[in-house]
Amino acid sequence: MTECFDCDNCKESLYGRKYIQMDNGPYCIPCYDAHFANTCDECKELIGHDCRELYYEDRHYHEHCFRCCRCDRSLADEPFTCQDEELLCNDCYCSEFSSKCIACEKTVMPGSRKLEYNGQTWHEHCFICSSCQQPIGSRSFIPDKKDYYCVPCYESKFAPRCTRCKKTLTKGGVTYRDEPWHKECFVCTGCKTPLAGQQFTSQDDNPYCIKCFGNLYAKKCSACTKPITGFGGGKYISFEDRNWHHNCFNCARCDTSLVGKGFIPDNDEILCPDCSNNL
Repeated sequence: MTECFDCDNCKESLYGRKYIQMDNGPYCIPCYDAHFANTCDECKELIGHDCRELYYEDRHYHEHCFRCCRCDRSLADEPFTCQDEELLCNDCYCSEFSSKCIACEKTVMPGSRKLEYNGQTWHEHCFICSSCQQPIGSRSFIPDKKDYYCVPCYESKFAPRCTRCKKTLTKGGVTYRDEPWHKECFVCTGCKTPLAGQQFTSQDDNPYCIKCFGNLYAKKCSACTKPITGFGGGKYISFEDRNWHHNCFNCARCDTSLVGKGFIPDNDEILCPDCSNNL
């Protein structure tokens, strides 16, 4: 006697027919599709046993129903993105939502190397120096209106140059007679001591420290023979071809200060009236 081999649902014989074996028994194709097949989220029809089924975010799709909402391209074997519950192929997503390169106006693809500055986006290879035309990449740059420069080009093109060494000043510096100097280049013409932050004066447009200027050009006090520079609020007195510091203008005999008083010259000396009368 032939053993019974029927569909577990409709009980019709499966001899000579296609069937699908489930854990609880065999099913004919119609019964299998009716009881076990998933419904396509797109077309709402059953996804038959002989159809390729795609599964995404708890939803089931026919292969031909799983497609881009913009260009209708199948996404079965394509990279895609879900945007506001809409499926988009990579090209459509980039065209609609990705930023455009300000230089070449092409889409900056997700994952590609890019540079963003001041609300604008560039492909890394499109962000180039306006002078040397080389990609700036991750190097420092300096914007100038609508142009962008690598640091070497900007310094060469725009940065002021030191009056002495002719090299560019990148930071700090000293201005003397409306000309820029490196701090280390602005030195005394005599002793070469740096003058930045120090008192100095000039002779024939050349800067000098107080000491060198006094030794080279200042008048000498007739009493102490030291230079009379006039710096630091110093006052001096001149008489004929001689000069004195304020505190050196004293009587040669009694050492009384003669500032604002009468005095009597006696050869190389100056005397107060009393000492002069006692000679």
